[in-house]
Amino acid sequence: MTIANRREKLIEIIREQGFSTLPQLCETLQVSESTVRRDLNLLEADGAAKRTHGGVVYTGGFPKLPHFDLRHEQNLSRKKAIAQAAAQLLKPGNTVLLDGGSTSYELARLLVDQPMQVITNSLPVANLFVRSNAAELIFVGGVIQSKTGVAVGPHAANMLSGIRCQHAFISAAGINFEGVFNNNLLLVEIEQAMIECADTATLIADSSKFGQTSIGLVCSLNRLHRAIVDTAIEKQWIRTLQDCGVEVVTTKES
Repeated sequence: MTIANRREKLIEIIREQGFSTLPQLCETLQVSESTVRRDLNLLEADGAAKRTHGGVVYTGGFPKLPHFDLRHEQNLSRKKAIAQAAAQLLKPGNTVLLDGGSTSYELARLLVDQPMQVITNSLPVANLFVRSNAAELIFVGGVIQSKTGVAVGPHAANMLSGIRCQHAFISAAGINFEGVFNNNLLLVEIEQAMIECADTATLIADSSKFGQTSIGLVCSLNRLHRAIVDTAIEKQWIRTLQDCGVEVVTTKES
């Protein structure tokens, strides 16, 4: 078996099973543990897998959603840096709400092995946690949008109205002096409900979103508690957020 075939087989195993131990992978692939570890290092760097206590979980994309995949690839390094900064703010046992944004997906990848309650209306995010041995998944149901894999509608909004969480992470299509915007009117109501049910509402948005607008206003800036942004953001936006009482966290991205 070639190296490429072995790695393809490895990712196929953990994709199908969701979770696998190192001894199981070694036995199936008939290779040493050191070889499996090297392969997992590459897969983890690509975001396709994440090692946990006792094994490895699949963190690759699912389902295939062209619109989501396209958005996910835009400014990916900034999104990863924002996700890293967000993950450092969380503690074991936290109740965390993640929306269907691509930055939220990067954050979800970092949390799959953490003992937390995770609430989401996103199928791609939920898929990461469905076989997690550490996290408890609560899925917010509703009408699933085919482009994004996100649940919307009155059922989703009603479920969120009965939930309390410590942290909600909210993405955006645009942010300007008026507030936070989304490019989907059906999602605006859901994002508003997410903010209402959280002790701390945190905006996670890369710098390209600032100075932009979109079709639906989610909330004013002063409704946010925190914003996590990358280092490319203009200083005027940091001042604007702070003037609205928003704590600003910048990434360590070079």
